[in-house]
Amino acid sequence: MVKDFREEETKQANERKLLEAKIRDQYQFAVTKNKITNTDFLNQAEKMVAEKFLRENAVKNYLFFGGNGENSERQILLFYPEKFTAEMVAKNYEKIVSGIQIILPKGIHYEHRIYLSGVMKLGIKREKLGDIVVKENGAEIIVLNEVADFLESNLLDLTRFKSAKIEKISIFEVEPKIQEFEEISILVSSMRLDNFVSELARTSRTKAIELINGQRVFVNYNMEMKASKRISQDDVITIRGKGKFVVFGLQRQTKNGKFVIEIRKYKG
Repeated sequence: MVKDFREEETKQANERKLLEAKIRDQYQFAVTKNKITNTDFLNQAEKMVAEKFLRENAVKNYLFFGGNGENSERQILLFYPEKFTAEMVAKNYEKIVSGIQIILPKGIHYEHRIYLSGVMKLGIKREKLGDIVVKENGAEIIVLNEVADFLESNLLDLTRFKSAKIEKISIFEVEPKIQEFEEISILVSSMRLDNFVSELARTSRTKAIELINGQRVFVNYNMEMKASKRISQDDVITIRGKGKFVVFGLQRQTKNGKFVIEIRKYKG
């Protein structure tokens, strides 16, 4: 267990260093070449690494963009020269990112994982893909332009999409999805992670610890293997197979010292 924890810590540290190097390269290229540059799509944990780099280096001329409005889970980081304004950079979004619109035959509906696995089968790396905005009759997949034409041409080769209508659209035509939440309350004896996992996964403390040790629990998008980690307001807890939750606030403390916590669970 200790060995697994240390190995995971080392792995995450190495991944952070590699990502920091890539971000630094893009930043330096923007400065030396005096042009707009961008990273691949970053997930939320990677975005936190990027934000740390931006703070430590006092970078001002940058933007995050995901194409799915304020709810973008995956975003690119753009650096731009001082002569540019944010508005000028925004006009270049469609030169960098596109949408792949998939309209399914009537009566067919796929979940997010079906679209993602289909794209991955074509050999596209995950970092080239942004959010997948699932709709009742299909989906809009946000992608870097470098893979957009390939996807438009090859998705129809997959059995699941043979009867679908597929076309590349401007990123400005992608209709952002409004994130919906289910509000719930849980009762915990302390602010330890294992208490939260037990309640959110509706399982015993023992099983909750197994989930944590099994690398299935993430806090603020980083894998967490310390059952004793203290949870705070606004933390995001993700439990693979169970969902994603935001700690919205402390409602009250009971007479016996337990905490009633308001939780928002992501829908969809």
